[in-house]
Amino acid sequence: MRPSSLYKTIFFLLLSVIGFTPAIGQNDDAILTHADFLRNIILYHPLAKKANLQTELGEAQWLAAKGYIDPSLSSTWNEKDFDDKLYYRYYGGELRVPTPLGIDFVGGYENTEGAFLNEESRTDRFGLWHLGVELNLLQGLYINERRTALQQAEVFQELSENQRQIMLNDLLYQASTAYLTWQMYHYFDEVLKENIELASAYLENTKTGFELGDKTAMDTLEASIMRRDAVNLLRKNEVDLIKAKQNTENFMWSEDAPLNLRASTQPEAYDSDLFQINIEVDQDRLVDSHPLILSYENKQANLQIEQRLKREKLKPKLKAKYNPLLSTPNNDLTPYYSANNYKLGLDFSMPILFRQERANIQRGNIKLQEVAFDIQHKRNELNNKLEGSILQQAVINEQIGLSTQNVAGYLQLMEGESEKFNFGESSVFLLNKRQEKYISGRLKLIELHIKLQIERLNYAYLANDLGE
Repeated sequence: MRPSSLYKTIFFLLLSVIGFTPAIGQNDDAILTHADFLRNIILYHPLAKKANLQTELGEAQWLAAKGYIDPSLSSTWNEKDFDDKLYYRYYGGELRVPTPLGIDFVGGYENTEGAFLNEESRTDRFGLWHLGVELNLLQGLYINERRTALQQAEVFQELSENQRQIMLNDLLYQASTAYLTWQMYHYFDEVLKENIELASAYLENTKTGFELGDKTAMDTLEASIMRRDAVNLLRKNEVDLIKAKQNTENFMWSEDAPLNLRASTQPEAYDSDLFQINIEVDQDRLVDSHPLILSYENKQANLQIEQRLKREKLKPKLKAKYNPLLSTPNNDLTPYYSANNYKLGLDFSMPILFRQERANIQRGNIKLQEVAFDIQHKRNELNNKLEGSILQQAVINEQIGLSTQNVAGYLQLMEGESEKFNFGESSVFLLNKRQEKYISGRLKLIELHIKLQIERLNYAYLANDLGE
């Protein structure tokens, strides 16, 4: 078993112990931490695996680009026989070794015979060897399709890695949002259950007071309504909690199947610090290193490479070919070389007006300007969002401080009103109002903590600090 497979197996077993089916009979509450939740997604979620395919796609592109400089073998055999005569027989083989520059090394062998063979193609019975070079002197010497493909493949590998990170960040952001929503409704549930306990205690006290003649039937009715309202609030939250938990489960996977959370599984405490962020880091560096910006820069680099090739097309084509010819008159392994035996050639071509080439360059310049504008827009947008997130975190932290003090005050007022109620100096109406303020304050405090975590999540997402 490979180490990575072993780690995945151990991780899955640990997750099974702390809170996932298929085990059913566990009664102890289990905590699913946010960190373990994200680790499971990175290891097993289909979209995370899909994101990892981007790296393999980049490797495949690099392999395809290297094919431009693969050596190649070719051969030809032609023969014509008619009326018991061998008109011609031709055999030729060639090995071509291309290079990233506009230079090809070419070697081969040819052997011909026949009564009606062209004299320029005739060889002796032992054949003719050649070994030479083909060189682009103008267009294609330094910048050509081969070198361009290799450079673009390198850029594509970087782009694939940035695309993988973008896909993974989006997945982890959505999953974290689902986790925080589940976290909020889970702790709402605890507060609303406490609300029912308080309402039930007041109802029993009111009934006892009614039996003793200290309370009226109206007080008992109001206390009953107060408790039913508390139950309704809990039931409504339970519906939202079920949806939030199911949404969280949608991101949970094993090797090849989805996982379900146990009924006893719960999230971390709502005031936990789930995202370790550093707002003191240089913001420009965060923006420059963001995979979204890097992916645009990759596209820009790819266009720049294409543009260099398009400008190269404005040059005329001039190819020189030189092949020394080697004969084997004695049919041995030592070819005979003479400086007087060779094939030499030049190929030249050039469009008169270069209209197509100039139009391609113009289109390329427009595309480069579009990408440059996109980079400016995205960079400014990221900067503004990062600054806005920092300011919002500061405001929410201040709100949490004020709400914490308010909840403590609401609790004192409720307890004081409860004492007065027990001595017959207050009413169910006033007690209900004190309890509503206390419970709503508790819920608001939880909501603010979750809102802070969501804003910290936004910052981590914008800072590319969610996944590896």
